[in-house]
This record gives sequence, structure tokens and C-alpha cells, in this order.
Amino acid sequence: MERLVEVSDQEVRIDFALNCKCRANVRLRSLSTTTPIAFKVQTSSPNKFLVNPPTGLIPPSSYATLQIILKPQTQLPPTFPRSPSDRFLIKTAEFVPSSPKSTHQDSINSWFSTRPHGSTQDLKLKVAFVGPVLLLHAVRCGDLDSVRSLIKRQRPVLAEFSPGEADSLLRVATELFNSEEMVNLLVEAGLKIDARVKLESASSTVDSSKVWHQLHVAVSFDRTDEMLDLIKTREYGSLDWRDKEGRTLLHLAASKGSIGCAKVLLESGADRNARSQDGRTALYRASANGDRQMVEMLIEFGADPTITNDRGRSPLDVARDKEHKEVVMILERGKAVLMAAMRGESEHLESLLRKDATTNYRDQYGLTALHAAAIKGHRDAVLMLVEYGVDLECQDNEGHAPLHLAVEGGSLETVEALVEKGADVDAKSMKNATPLFIARVMGYDDISEFLISRGADSSLTSFSSPS
Repeated sequence: MERLVEVSDQEVRIDFALNCKCRANVRLRSLSTTTPIAFKVQTSSPNKFLVNPPTGLIPPSSYATLQIILKPQTQLPPTFPRSPSDRFLIKTAEFVPSSPKSTHQDSINSWFSTRPHGSTQDLKLKVAFVGPVLLLHAVRCGDLDSVRSLIKRQRPVLAEFSPGEADSLLRVATELFNSEEMVNLLVEAGLKIDARVKLESASSTVDSSKVWHQLHVAVSFDRTDEMLDLIKTREYGSLDWRDKEGRTLLHLAASKGSIGCAKVLLESGADRNARSQDGRTALYRASANGDRQMVEMLIEFGADPTITNDRGRSPLDVARDKEHKEVVMILERGKAVLMAAMRGESEHLESLLRKDATTNYRDQYGLTALHAAAIKGHRDAVLMLVEYGVDLECQDNEGHAPLHLAVEGGSLETVEALVEKGADVDAKSMKNATPLFIARVMGYDDISEFLISRGADSSLTSFSSPS
């Protein structure tokens, strides 16, 4: 049998409040194009609920709206959001009136009572209680599952809290034994907080977990000044502390678009390439969100765009999938700059740089475009990149500056160009190798002589343990 009626939702969601009537609407749509559809609503809890109208007709291809009314309740529901004891049954059938009066509600009700068993189509609706009152109660009880279910069913509920209520809700959450998870859940669901959470007074002992949660809130709402104050306390443990899903504060900043706090985190030593349990980095999250400004900033701080998630997808892949064209352009141009520098394609490189392509893109080894041009001996590309502001002392994953790689590539003129532009002739890698040491090991006498003539320290030309 074809369906007669479509319901707007399989669950009646009632915004609960104590000692007052609570209402929810259910919309019925007739799927019949020729015949009116009669309906009758029954409830498993007639002592609690009223339905208006309880019976009626829906014209062909039209709608009817039912109002479900919860009578004033003096106590909170024993279970929520789902209420297993509360249900609604909507009986429907094609209706052919025998007389004009037969369309009245009483007549329709009587008509249903004469229908043989199995001759109606029945829709079953479950009941869920939602709203700020229950959310606050669930938070106070530390009931993560209920909080999660409430937010899932009525996500805008957090926006209904006033600034003071939101601040109080967060304070309650931070005092729980599972405060970390509760705070994360509320903040990531969009809890809006205008009133700032303050540090404990200087005379009291600072709880590092509370400070971390305050950092979490500051990051969520991009409060850079507040965050700087919190970081100065040094009471938060590690800036790379992770939640149960492996996400750091930098992940949160990237997800929320909090670029000011993301920059503070990076400047304070946060791991720019930290991966959450699903393998995603902050750059991946920013790329997935299409956040051009965040992507540019993360790349500027050396975030690795080649790191993939646990499914092998890179930031560029996800940006393409979601058609974030500006982010794709940034990432593709960054890679294009690296490749053009590596190949010595000066005209192409200049064209990219004029279009504001990033010069901070790195490959999986931490090589920038300047490293690539240096090791390949492309002097013109090196000079062009330096002119566009690339850091002469930027380091790859092993601590090599571009001058180290220019020496390794054996190009005297490239080495000369870098030194003339101010490169440190005594720069050390992670293994304390200097450009002069590399030149001597590789037998480049002309480069060795040049470096010495420019002040390179001969006593630093052997490996030693990093100090």
C-alpha cells in the first residue's frame, strides 16, 4: 500500500521548561493527489499531553499542522532527551464523506472507530525533551551522553544562553571530573561567551587543568590578549596537550578560524604539524574549511602541506574535494613555486611571485623553494626568492640552511650570491655541520677558499654533538 501521509519529523521535540505549558508542532503532508486523508492522533500519555486538533482532514496534496502540548510539569523528565514511555500514534486513511456533516471532528473520530482492524496506515512518533533547562541540568550532572544528544537534536540551543548563562555553564563544566570532555563538547558545539573567564586570584593556587580550559575558550573565540595573559602564567602544561581525539589547541584554532590565537600558539612553540588521531593537521582542517587566511598563515610558519590524514588525503586533496578554489590556488601555487625554483624556471617563478604565491611551501623533507633553487645551483632563482623576502636562514628537517645546500650542490656562484645577500657562513645543521665542513668533505676547494675569505671559522668544520 502506498503511503498516504508524510510527517515532518519522526520525533516530537519539546523544548522543556518547568511549571509551564510546552509546545511542539508536527506537520503532516498528504501524498494523495485526489482524495482527502483523515487522521487521528493518540498518545500513550494522555495525562501529560494534549493534541490540537486530535482529528481532522488533509485536502489532497496539502498540509495539516498539529500542535503537541505538554501540560505544566513540576519535575524534570526522568529520562531525556528520549522519553521511552511517551509516544504518539497517528492513524490515517483515505476519506470519502457520506454527508457534509461527516467532515466534522466528532464525525471523523466516530468514523475511525468503525474502521476494521488493519484498514488504516499508522505513523509512530517518539518524544524527545530538549532545551536549555535540560542542557544545564545534564552539564551539572556531568552526563556527557545526554549533553551530546541534546546538542545533536537541537544544536542552536547553545545560542539561547545569555552571556552570563553561558559563562556560568562553562564554569560548571570546568568543575566536573570529566571537565575536559565537557568543555570541549560545549565549545565545539558553539557556546557563545562574552563574559570572560578570569584566572583565580594571585593568592590562590592555580589549577593547571582550569587554565588549560581557559586557554581552550580563549582559542575558540580568538581572544588573543586573554590567551597571552594565560600563557604567561606557564601553568597550563604543554601547548600541545591533546584531547581524547588527539586534537591540540592549534587544531581548535584552525577549526574555529581563530587566526590571532593560532599565530600566538605558533609563536609560543606549538607543534605546527601535530596530527590528531584521524591524521589531520591544523593545515588540513583549515584547508577543509576553505579558510584562506589561516592556510596562508600556517604555511608561513612552516606547516607541512604534504602530511596526509589516515586515509592518505592531503590538505590540497581536501581543498579540491570541497571546491575551495582560493585555498587550492594557494597550495598549488606554493607547490608550483617550489617546482619552478627547483627547475630554475625564472620567468614562471617570477610570474607566480607577482601573483602573491606563497614562498613558504615545504616538501616532506622541509625544503623550501630557496633550498631547492640553492641545491640545484639556480642563482637567478635564488636571488629572486631572496628579493621577495624568503628567510636566508630557513631550515629543512635536518637543520640545513639554503647555504648548506648550495655548497652541497657545488655551485660557487650560488654560494657567492647567498653570502653576498647576508647568509651566515657559519650556520650549523642539527649535526653541527657548517657550509665549510660540507665543502671540504665534498672536495670543493674553490668554495672552501671563498667561505674562508668571507670569515668562515675553520675550527667549526667537524661534526660534534649538538650543545
